[in-house]
Amino acid sequence: MEISDENFRVWAEKNEVFFDGVFRLAGPDAYAPIYSLITTLLHEGHKQVTFDLTGLEFLNSSGINLLAKLTIEARKMGDLLLIVKGTNQHPWQAKSLPNLKKLHPLLDLRLA
Repeated sequence: MEISDENFRVWAEKNEVFFDGVFRLAGPDAYAPIYSLITTLLHEGHKQVTFDLTGLEFLNSSGINLLAKLTIEARKMGDLLLIVKGTNQHPWQAKSLPNLKKLHPLLDLRLA
């Protein structure tokens, strides 16, 4: 499954979700299809799920809220290992992604 427009793309391959481009969607309702796609993946019974954000250049506050909600959903799964891959090449990631660990202490954050 893939969700995209001219500025961004989100797609899943097995137990990994890839985010690419610039996300400036207008509020939580606009992010609902992405939330639905990823929560479906979280509930498929995988032992681990990876969010690869290395291609995500920008994420607005509604998008950061989406990541927070998905992190909380993963935490509720109990034995699901959530890995978040980011990059220091996009300063917002180094600043914002560590906050996800406050929501899910067992989250495996990998900033390269």
